[in-house]
Amino acid sequence: MGVFEIEGNGFVYDGKPVRMISGAMHYFRIVPEYWKDRLWKLKACGFNTVETYVAWNVHEPREGCFNFEGMADLERFIRLADELGLYVIVRPSPYICAEWELGGLPSWLLADSDMRLRCSYKPFLDKVDAYYDVLLPKLKPLLCTSGGPIIALQIENEYGSYGNDKAYLSHLREAMLARGMDVLLFTSDGSEDYMLQGGTLPKALMTLNFGSKPEEAFAKLLDYQPDKPLVCMEYWNGWFDHWGDEHHVRGHEDVVDVLDRILERGASVNFYMFHGGTNFGFYNGANHIDFYEPTVTSYDYNALLSESGDITEKYMAIREVIGRYTELPLPALAEMLPSPPLPKRSYGEVRLTERAVLFDCWDQLSSPVYSVFPETMERLGQAHGFIWYETELTGPQEACEIIIQDVRDRALIYIDGVYQGLAERWGSDSVTVTIPAQGAVLGILVENMGRINYGSQLRDIKGITVGVKAGTRQYNQFLFGWQIRTLPLDDLSGLRFSAPPIGKAAEEGPVFYRGAFSVDEPADTFLKLEGWTKGVAYVNGFNLGRYWEKGPQQTLYIPGPLLHAGDNELIIFELQGLKESKVLLQDYPVLG
Repeated sequence: MGVFEIEGNGFVYDGKPVRMISGAMHYFRIVPEYWKDRLWKLKACGFNTVETYVAWNVHEPREGCFNFEGMADLERFIRLADELGLYVIVRPSPYICAEWELGGLPSWLLADSDMRLRCSYKPFLDKVDAYYDVLLPKLKPLLCTSGGPIIALQIENEYGSYGNDKAYLSHLREAMLARGMDVLLFTSDGSEDYMLQGGTLPKALMTLNFGSKPEEAFAKLLDYQPDKPLVCMEYWNGWFDHWGDEHHVRGHEDVVDVLDRILERGASVNFYMFHGGTNFGFYNGANHIDFYEPTVTSYDYNALLSESGDITEKYMAIREVIGRYTELPLPALAEMLPSPPLPKRSYGEVRLTERAVLFDCWDQLSSPVYSVFPETMERLGQAHGFIWYETELTGPQEACEIIIQDVRDRALIYIDGVYQGLAERWGSDSVTVTIPAQGAVLGILVENMGRINYGSQLRDIKGITVGVKAGTRQYNQFLFGWQIRTLPLDDLSGLRFSAPPIGKAAEEGPVFYRGAFSVDEPADTFLKLEGWTKGVAYVNGFNLGRYWEKGPQQTLYIPGPLLHAGDNELIIFELQGLKESKVLLQDYPVLG
């Protein structure tokens, strides 16, 4: 057992002074086989603490159904850190931001149209309490007061950027204390006055999040908390990417300078991120400042370790600075690491020789639901993926405008199975079509591109959220009577593939393509999808995430543990079309 506590303007552990030099990495963004490698590299860099968020939607994907296995095995991750002699900071807030889907909140909360998030609305607090009843007992034996490595827990995350409900913050704090969380509790916020006024509690340590100007930030913190340690809980040493933007890079010279100024003040620091990892599957979040912007699959973050765990120039520069303020674990980096850098392999070209057209395999993926109006994903119990809406149109109608009111997020529109155009949340909401005299079938395939993870538009329901109209922009009518199919695409085992007709190597989409490739020695590799448009890729049933030709990301990371010696299966769900049904497995990433 140990006690980590505040003494004056510093921290002590069992009475001995200690400064937190921490790095963030999220167990749910890294395959478990690589957790120890990443933690070793953190310690070898001179860090004494690892920090992780806890994503509620990973652990309770459906209400009352909990998952703490595989990539969700939080306890194993914390015990590995303990074995390596690291302290652990856990941020188990209901909300985590983290550029993660809905900021970590489970989407099933949104099935209740009356639900209010991140406030003292009792139905929301009841859901949080039920989650804490399962989560926090798992953390109790891992607290430093119980002999474990966890020295601190976060109450809420950047709450002052969202609201000012002190009753909500107090409820979370009391809920933690009631379940035995007897370690240091803290909040983290930006350095604006309204953030610190809205997001903090008198009985919790205030910490700051920033990427530059540490003197100004700490001066503001001292205005509110003059007698406590200075902590930068998120030192933003890199940044994340949105689809269609530039790949973000922050030079290590600037990062080193700011770190030196933080440490010179005697402050503790947590790098966000030390190692970013990957938004596997459909777990990427999105932002909405001026318009909706979904985050890419890679969470490389231009961090100290690359997405695939490689040591960067930034890592070595930061290690040198830390060495000025604390004794490094060992004089030579190589002595600390358990193995050389993880190998990368190029497995060459892979041809996808089989296909399954979405419109031919509905019943292999889902069952139809009938509704008077287009229902949202959440109301149908769906978290991620795609959703199909179908209805009958009467004819004849010339220049008939199909208007999707408030689509979230990207819709492909079909008449009698023939593609007509796109409606996008950030662009046009309609297409114009001709309906023959006998009428036609209108089909709409909507993709959930990731729920908003930050800001006032957090309540981000998916699918067609208002309705579909047909006619002209001035004179139109809502369409009623829909057949709907949920397509979470979390299990593709029921698909029946076949070779394409002779002379037809590729369909326009949406089509599932399947191919096999042989591996002698499994190693990390990167999937290059040149000539493909947009979709999702799977290796041996594991969802690698989204790809999109608009970039900046051009490859998908495949960790070696997802492969096995011998034949491996690759499935790609292409939405719109491709030049040729082949891909490349290469030994380096292309992120910008």
